[in-house]
Amino acid sequence: RADMAADKFSVLLPTYNERENLPLVVWLLVRTFHQSGNNFEIIIIDDGSPDGTQEIAKQLEKIYGSDKILLRPRPRKLGLGTAYIHGMKHATGNFIVIMDADLSHHVSLYLIKQKEGNFDIVSGTRYKGNGGVYGWDLKRKLISRGANFITQVLLRPGASDLTGSFRLYRKEVLQKLMEKCVSKGYVFQMEMIVRARQLGYTIGEVPISFVDRVYGESKLGGNEIVSFLKGLLTLFATT
Repeated sequence: RADMAADKFSVLLPTYNERENLPLVVWLLVRTFHQSGNNFEIIIIDDGSPDGTQEIAKQLEKIYGSDKILLRPRPRKLGLGTAYIHGMKHATGNFIVIMDADLSHHVSLYLIKQKEGNFDIVSGTRYKGNGGVYGWDLKRKLISRGANFITQVLLRPGASDLTGSFRLYRKEVLQKLMEKCVSKGYVFQMEMIVRARQLGYTIGEVPISFVDRVYGESKLGGNEIVSFLKGLLTLFATT
């Protein structure tokens, strides 16, 4: 596209106890954007991490510049959806990248896909092409596969992976979807895709090899599974 030079990508990076991961994920993001020649900013939304994540973020601001790394913390954990709303208030890019800090994704693939198809949304998929998951035990794989299968049957969303945590959105599209979405936690990502299909937005998919967390524990637990099932039934009833 002729206007690609004017594009700016705002990465929203919600964190909670990501002291070890944050420096590496920021370094990888900065390197990728520099190599691709795209203008960018990384907005770190930390929810009161007790492990010193915010101190690390402040150091990264000094290293890379406060125009590239923006720490915009909150006092406590308030949910993923509200973290993105909070981050968008500070975003100056016309594209928004949402992701977590567990080093599981490759930004360059999303940038290329968006340029190729001029999509409203580009979403990673572990269940298509050469996508896959590495480092998960059987239980985690079954939960993820099962959640995705149930969702496909009930909601027919037209996308192969609904629970992934890495997507690229046009800013105005993300804003519109956030107005429509009511879910929190694990169901939030799923509802975003379902609502996008309802509103007629174009979605491109990138096969990704998801590698489990380098440091720390996964945040998916029993409570999240129960919340997912409740959210899925609510979404089914309202679509």
